[in-house]
Amino acid sequence: MSKTLLALHAHPDDESSKGAGTICRYAANGVRCVLVTATGGEAGDILNPAMDRPEIKANLKAVREAELAEAAAIQGYSEVILLGYRDSGMPDSRDNADPRAFCNQPIDEVLGKLVAIVREERPDVLIGYDDHEFYPHPDHLRVHELSLLVFDAAADPKLFPDSGEPWEIKKLYAPTIFTQDRIRTIHDAMLDRTGGSPYDRWVEMMESRPIVPRDMTRIDVSGFVEQSRDALRAHRTQIDPDGQWFAVPTDLVEEVYPWEDFEMIASRVGWSSGEDDLFAGIE
Repeated sequence: MSKTLLALHAHPDDESSKGAGTICRYAANGVRCVLVTATGGEAGDILNPAMDRPEIKANLKAVREAELAEAAAIQGYSEVILLGYRDSGMPDSRDNADPRAFCNQPIDEVLGKLVAIVREERPDVLIGYDDHEFYPHPDHLRVHELSLLVFDAAADPKLFPDSGEPWEIKKLYAPTIFTQDRIRTIHDAMLDRTGGSPYDRWVEMMESRPIVPRDMTRIDVSGFVEQSRDALRAHRTQIDPDGQWFAVPTDLVEEVYPWEDFEMIASRVGWSSGEDDLFAGIE
């Protein structure tokens, strides 16, 4: 039986910075991967000096959607669905107060759209977000909230009865890109190889925080790290190719930490420590 994975993300580029290697791996192995992106990213800054031009700024939404299409193709997504909401910007910003902003939409309206998508696409696995305790972007928080809601709502025949036959998503995960283990391992390897590390500040910051036990699944993305980086590079307005995202060589990542980590948020088929497959337990 074919498998389907649906990833729900807030903005163009989030799909390439959060678990892209995992999508590359599953798509290459025949899993149907569907991407749902909530907003156009039009409130974002241009972070690559080479793209900081008036004509880019004037058409940022269209530019970012084109970048998204390229990045999704690189990863192997079978389908890309744009919800079409406006980027909410950061708290207390003008964008955040815009009535068209994603965070200002009635939650049931957005949930209804997602329920219809889930019932149409029938994913076994849903990738959403965690609570984003350390990056409280309104759109990321809304994706976290909606991923929890749609996990239950899509399966409930009493909810949104005109949006297709009920469908049970078996598992819900959230990508965790900067675990303490990952940062420390790569940081130490960079110090050994080059005498310096781009993660100095991250290590200092993480050491001041308590380690919170979480149910984690680790996916081996050996052989897909560079492909995932190519997807990230497609977001030229957001990623400086000479910036920190690529300061660690691909071969070093492949050698010392060739994994991506996901937190188990909800499951209808159980979960076991040491899990290394998002589809584990799904028949």
